[in-house]
Amino acid sequence: MSSPRPAVAVDLGKSRCRVSSGDVVREGLGAPGLAAEDGVTAAIAAILPLLPDGGEPLDLVGVGAAGAWAAPGAAQQLADALAAATDARVAVASDVVAAHAGALEGGEGVLLIAGTGAAALGIDADGARLVDGWGPELGDFGSGSWLGREALRAVLRASVGLSPDTVLVPAIETRIGTASDIIGWLADPEPLARRLATFAPLVLDSAAAGDHVAGGIVEEAVRLLTASAVAASSRTLAVTLHGGLTQHPWFHAALVASLQSAGRQTVPAAGTALDGALLLARRVDLPHERFVHRAE
Repeated sequence: MSSPRPAVAVDLGKSRCRVSSGDVVREGLGAPGLAAEDGVTAAIAAILPLLPDGGEPLDLVGVGAAGAWAAPGAAQQLADALAAATDARVAVASDVVAAHAGALEGGEGVLLIAGTGAAALGIDADGARLVDGWGPELGDFGSGSWLGREALRAVLRASVGLSPDTVLVPAIETRIGTASDIIGWLADPEPLARRLATFAPLVLDSAAAGDHVAGGIVEEAVRLLTASAVAASSRTLAVTLHGGLTQHPWFHAALVASLQSAGRQTVPAAGTALDGALLLARRVDLPHERFVHRAE
């Protein structure tokens, strides 16, 4: 009897791409997103070098790709291109949809993402609601980049006497310089959202230690994230937390308490975005199916 043809899961983000085949996970650079100019070409260039070399041809390729929600046409193009390149059955969905499917094992509920960016996706029998995920210029409320931006605002305000003293001032000075250096730092060509998010641990730690200004910033972040999770659900659904900020114990406890006060219970994630991408490739009976683009 011949062995089953291998299946591959892909988690394609804007900063990194991960490809899982069995127990092996390979990682490389990500792509700017399917909604970007030449987004499909960049996605293919990120994925193909990480696929298994040689051996049996692939059976399934499940992809969670950044930008697929906003650019469904590009998602279908990616599915078609990967099917042609691999001779496999391919399923492409948004990275948020794949993460939701993995975290909730393909079931109903809300996935609340709080990392560099922020978004809440609720899926149930009534439909799907994506709240936020609008990027650092217009949204990502309560995210790591939002926390960093608010910290820099607090330092600028404190420098002209518009806000109380805060430990954020000397902490930011050690990394950027004085308040007058912040504007120049913002103009650096490196991606701003990721640079802002590097200040998030500082804000969370300062808030946990009792700094009033940092505490106010984090309190607002918790309120915004809770509002997104509630808005993403048409009914009282379980909420699964995802993203780097939720790994901070003090922040995690504050967010869970806020969600509970809003009538939402949190449940641990059952799996990852890679698990979700493979699940979406294998099954067509999930409530996520309307967001999956297939080719073979």
